Amino acid sequence: MPELPEVEVVRRGLARWVRGRRITGVDVLDSRSIRRHVLGSQDFTGNLEQATVLDVVRRGKFLWMPLAMEDADDSLPKTALMAHLGMSGQLLMQDPRVPDEKHLKVRIRLSESEGMPEQLRFVDQRIFGGLFVTSLVPTPDGGPGGLGETPLPEIAEEASHIARDPLDPWFSFEAFYRKVKAKKTGIKRALLDQSLISGIGNIYADEALWRARMHYARPTDKLRRSDAERLVDAARDVMNAALEAGGTSFDSLYVNVNGDSGYFSRSLNAYGREGEVCRRCEAGTIKREQFMNRSSYTCPVCQPRPRNGRW
Repeated sequence: MPELPEVEVVRRGLARWVRGRRITGVDVLDSRSIRRHVLGSQDFTGNLEQATVLDVVRRGKFLWMPLAMEDADDSLPKTALMAHLGMSGQLLMQDPRVPDEKHLKVRIRLSESEGMPEQLRFVDQRIFGGLFVTSLVPTPDGGPGGLGETPLPEIAEEASHIARDPLDPWFSFEAFYRKVKAKKTGIKRALLDQSLISGIGNIYADEALWRARMHYARPTDKLRRSDAERLVDAARDVMNAALEAGGTSFDSLYVNVNGDSGYFSRSLNAYGREGEVCRRCEAGTIKREQFMNRSSYTCPVCQPRPRNGRW
């Protein structure tokens, strides 16, 4: 499933192509891909046509496009188009002359703009993702809803419960450390808890822990401040590195808005490297263990398992 860097790659690409453009038409080719819009296809289409896309915003793995309607009497947008990529969802910018993709679900036509593709297409092979129109609500802390080109103190309602992510300028380390210390759990479980810190999934949790030299079972209530800072810095560094590489792609299901795959999978130091020599210490062999119905990858030399919760 796409994690923060993959969704941010998509956000940046979309922002370049759709900001300020008007939606002139919508074709719903498979209603399953708008099933989260409970009022159905006609209402979905009616809420989008003639609206102007103001921005593309992301918090954690959530992505939305604030909309301005022609008859709006407020300076702040009230609704947004929410996109959930799921396992295989793709948002592609295409010229109308490009043949429809095999798994095309929704086509959004945009106003003409010189040198820019005129269609935003939602393609989803496995149909776990989808699009829907949602309400925007004020942010609890008064800051921008998420990372976007134009800061607005509003957030998509479905994303309002999650914490800020490490790449968000409004991310508070103090708030994260206070909450994580109050938990009695392992540090990887805390990294995957979107109410503590958002956007980190299984891949980047393993990579951040490897960079910070921490085992995934390290108890959060005994975590020193300096260690927590090192871990957050490691998470930020690994995700910035993934962004530079265009994200992590293991197959053709994750692509950016131009249809290109990311290459960060070639730079992974822990995840997926079971049985390979650790690139840092060159003494340990990367070990794979079952974790929350997933897998965790660690170096037993660099990341020793905690003993009785003590360090």
